[in-house]
Amino acid sequence: MHLMSSKPQALISTGPMRAFAANSKKVTTELIEINEDLMGFNEYLTEYYKQLSNAWKDAQKKVNLKAPEVPHDVEQIDAFKRIWIDIFDNDFTELFDSKKFGENYGKLVSKELELTKHWNNITNVVLQSVNLPSKEEIDEVYKELHSLKKRVGKLELELKKKETRKNA
Repeated sequence: MHLMSSKPQALISTGPMRAFAANSKKVTTELIEINEDLMGFNEYLTEYYKQLSNAWKDAQKKVNLKAPEVPHDVEQIDAFKRIWIDIFDNDFTELFDSKKFGENYGKLVSKELELTKHWNNITNVVLQSVNLPSKEEIDEVYKELHSLKKRVGKLELELKKKETRKNA
């Protein structure tokens, strides 16, 4: 091992590093695509928060115009709460129902899913490089294990029923 560590090029020709070096192009491609999708995600996220803050600002202006200056008693505080809730409810419902918000939010979620897909692809390449099962393969094993547990549970229940009938 000491001889290999003195020659860095020898390290990438053995074991998991060899597999990872062979798959590094896939990882690099995914990272480039992640950067592109991340720029789009940030753009849609900025627009999302801009729309939310504008709706909040407009609603608060309406509340300030409609509500009494300083509520002095419980009735005025309750009236202020109702005004605030009604205005914010209407303004945010209007925002969430708008076509512009829906389109932006859809694109935001789409970019988020794309980013997740890229990270999963990179994870699978790394796992494959070190000869470990992928997430999908592990999920498949869990499903099969769950199915087997259910079958064993049913068989044990049937066996208990048969023993109960036999003893009765």
